Order: sequence, then structure tokens, then C-alpha cells
Amino acid sequence: MTEEKWLPEDVLDETAEENQPTEVRISGDGRRVDVLLAEASGLTRSRIATLMAQGQVTLGGKPETKAGAKAKPGQEISLTVPAPRPALPQPENIPLTILYEDRDLAVVVKPCGMVVHPAAGNEDGTLVNALLYHLDHLAGIGGEMRPGIVHRLDKDTSGLLLVAKNDAAQLHLSRQLSERTMEKHYMALVDGLMKEPSGRVNAPIDRSRKDRKKMAVDESGREAITDWKVLREGRGVSLLDVHILTGRTHQIRVHMKHIGHPVCGDPIYGSPRGAKVPRLMLHAWSLTFTHPSTCERMTFTAPLPPEFEKGLAGNGV
Repeated sequence: MTEEKWLPEDVLDETAEENQPTEVRISGDGRRVDVLLAEASGLTRSRIATLMAQGQVTLGGKPETKAGAKAKPGQEISLTVPAPRPALPQPENIPLTILYEDRDLAVVVKPCGMVVHPAAGNEDGTLVNALLYHLDHLAGIGGEMRPGIVHRLDKDTSGLLLVAKNDAAQLHLSRQLSERTMEKHYMALVDGLMKEPSGRVNAPIDRSRKDRKKMAVDESGREAITDWKVLREGRGVSLLDVHILTGRTHQIRVHMKHIGHPVCGDPIYGSPRGAKVPRLMLHAWSLTFTHPSTCERMTFTAPLPPEFEKGLAGNGV
């Protein structure tokens, strides 16, 4: 499959009025129509196939709905990309720290307590609502005017989140995540002092058999690998740099509980006898990835929230 990229200016008129359909016209060279259009438009082949099935592609002036159809050399191919539909979430002027933004992506700092996606009971006030207000040049994901959240953070976890602003960036960044070329590090304040300066937890995770709302280490679960090293020690607590090589739900929280050092302030997996702190003490502090357009390797960091220092000193609440 050909690498996705942005449309060149001679194919896509980027000055066209927003929320208007986009026209792409190219000439065939004997290859498949979906391959040619994916190369020219920056859309994925699956998205092209969907648009073809909807009658948005013509070949030689006639509608072509089969993605596998081939275009003869010089035969005109036309694609109409409908204007993105307004997303259900509405833009909200919620304060948000944006560390970096360009036409493809944004790196933001999510505060503790903020839900990422709107859902039942959290229809507004979410990160997505804030992004819809703050981001420029949002092309949308899957035909909808919405940002693409590349990786997730729990509501009570703070720190760095990577946001895609178009389909091509979403695909490229998601591929890095699945192929483990994206590197994510967290700061975790955990109960107790570690016996070793560093270690690895390699234990599969699945839904808890006792409580389906929780996750647990289970040999029948999916592979989960977490590396950790001690940065500092406090009064009965340890500040860890945690690097996750996989992305399972609640992975750090489950693995830390599994080795007897639950994350401080964890309402689900924590210990009632643990350190008294005001929040879940988990912070996504470092993120490294390759830019989908420039291929530049980029690293961003988010400062440690002040409550972590208080927790180390034993006066977290």
C-alpha cells in the first residue's frame, strides 16, 4: 500500500472555501483507480473505496464504484470528497495547553479530571470539545469534522496526547503506535520503596473474571509489557519513569498493583492504606514519534504537576 500524503497544490485547491466538496482530477496510468486516488489525495484506500461505493468517483466520465477497477493511460479520473459533516460534539472554549500544532497534528497536555471523548454522562466539557474550538485547519477524520485521538489517557491521568487532524496523519501515527515505534513515558508515584532500581513487568492483561469493570493480569489475556525505573524516593513512595511497550487498558495501573506497588491515589486498583494524595498520580510526561509528513523524529515533554512533589514529601493532601 502506498504511503499516504497531503494533496499537492495542483491537485487540491487548499484555498477553497471551507465546508465545500473537494474535487480531485488525475489521469490514469494503467493501475487501479483506488491506488491512484489514494496517492493523489492522501486518503486511505478504504476511504476511497467507501467514496467510490457512494458514487463519488467517475472514470472516463462515467461513475465507477469498483475499487479494483483499472484506469487506462490518460483516462480521466475524478473524485469528489464531500465536505466534512459537523461532528456531534460542539466546540467549547475550554482552556487547553497546546505544545505544538501544524496542518497534520497537534500535541496537547490533558489535565487530570478531563474526559477525552464525549459519552453518556459526559456529553460536553471533554478534550474533544476543547480541540474543536482551539485547533486550526482541522480537515476531519473519516469524513467528519473531528480530531483523531491517536492514543488514549484515562480521565484522571494527566499529560501528553497526540491528535491527528486528517485521515493520512491518523493512519501514519496509528501505525507507529501499533508497530511500537512511538515511545511513551509516564511518571508514576507508587506506594512503597522498590527493591531494585529498575525492572520489567511482562504479564498479559484481560478483563477481570471477578469484576468485568476492571482489568487484571490473566494468562489468557493479551501481551502487556511495562518497563520502569526509579527516579526518586520519598516518604514511603517511589517516583517512577514508566515506559509502556504495549497499550492495554489500565496497563500501568494493573501492572503496578501486580508487583505490589499500586499507583498512589488509584480509586480502582490502589490500596486504602496507601499514601494520601489528591488524585491518581499518573502523568504522561514524554512522547516521541515520527512526523507523518516531514519524517522528522519529534520529542515532547510535559512538566511534572506540583502535587507529585507534595506527594514525595509526604504532604500530598
